[in-house]
Amino acid sequence: MTLPTPAGPAHAVVTPEDGVLHLFGWHDPVDNLPRLAPHLRDRGVQTATGPERVRDAVARYGDGELAALDELAVGQPGGAFFQAAWLAMRRIAPGHPVTYTTLAADAGRPAAVRAAASACARNLVALVVPCHRVVRTDGGLGGFYYGLDVKRALQAHEARFA
Repeated sequence: MTLPTPAGPAHAVVTPEDGVLHLFGWHDPVDNLPRLAPHLRDRGVQTATGPERVRDAVARYGDGELAALDELAVGQPGGAFFQAAWLAMRRIAPGHPVTYTTLAADAGRPAAVRAAASACARNLVALVVPCHRVVRTDGGLGGFYYGLDVKRALQAHEARFA
């Protein structure tokens, strides 16, 4: 499904049987689908309007209800540290970015700053697992898989409503 966001149209991949989000991003879906886990990719992807609760949560986020995405279930493959880092990202307050160093500590491994950055880079459900809220120690944006313009747009949106 394609959804409007403050950073432009994004697509989402949701398993219909459980409503779990497995991919959310701004690249062309054909280019982004190879990032899915093979067992999901092999099922095939169908274009659909998707679950109403996903559409509704993203719309409410766009309208300024920044916590609306918290209710969405996500699933992505990764080891224990990545899972902890993605959970820690979901606890970052909108409009209040944290550093990769802080993310590593919040994920339980303060020395794993590079691994924290890698968790951001491998995050398949950007926006819902808000890796755009993680910045460098010097305040610079760092990287973002979907481009720094998307990261800036999301941070500016959240700063308006935080």
